[in-house]
Amino acid sequence: MRTIAILPIKSFGAAKQRLAGELGTGAREALVQAMFQDVLLALRHVPQLDAVAVVSANVVAQRAARGEGVILLDDEHEAGHSEAAQIGIRHAVEAGFERVLLVAGDTPLLDPGAVSELLDDAEADGTGLVVVADRHGTGTNALLIHPPTAVAPSFGPGSCVRHQELAAAGGVSCRVADVPSLAIDVDTPEDLTELSRLLDASRVKATMTRGALSQLDRSRASSPAPVS
Repeated sequence: MRTIAILPIKSFGAAKQRLAGELGTGAREALVQAMFQDVLLALRHVPQLDAVAVVSANVVAQRAARGEGVILLDDEHEAGHSEAAQIGIRHAVEAGFERVLLVAGDTPLLDPGAVSELLDDAEADGTGLVVVADRHGTGTNALLIHPPTAVAPSFGPGSCVRHQELAAAGGVSCRVADVPSLAIDVDTPEDLTELSRLLDASRVKATMTRGALSQLDRSRASSPAPVS
């Protein structure tokens, strides 16, 4: 079954505003870029994927996409994550792909083997929509849609349940898959702490993200203590 992964990425400087109290602009940009590169590399190692597409207006993301030999789709209006996903879906339909895998760019623990299993299981049971929830069970970190237009993605708060409701309304078979390596995304300081903990406790490579977090730790250690 011809499958394309779609990775929507917003401008690095505009991303992760909820981390502003924890990280400066430069640190946030470096972290977001690192996570994106780790996700992109992991997707390139999933044999069941026939192609990977990056949807972005970000120059650095576009350069990375070209360097990895993936399809680059311009997110001209940057209207949001769901709208960027639709750009990828339209390309998938035009190019004749039979299903799409939408993946969040801030899930650097992504394990290619787990994604392979997800794709194989969905093909075996014929599920139209597979929802991969975040660690809180409320958001959506990945969607597998067959055919690509079966359900329109609707990301944001409460999207895990919303995607299931959209599938039910459209008569599309749906299930929620437990994929631990896709459960961790980074939106809040608590998420960042959990990501750091899991990286310390695991053998997951996530080389770029590890490097960004190490640099952040070094910067914090070298910063002068606040004067009381």
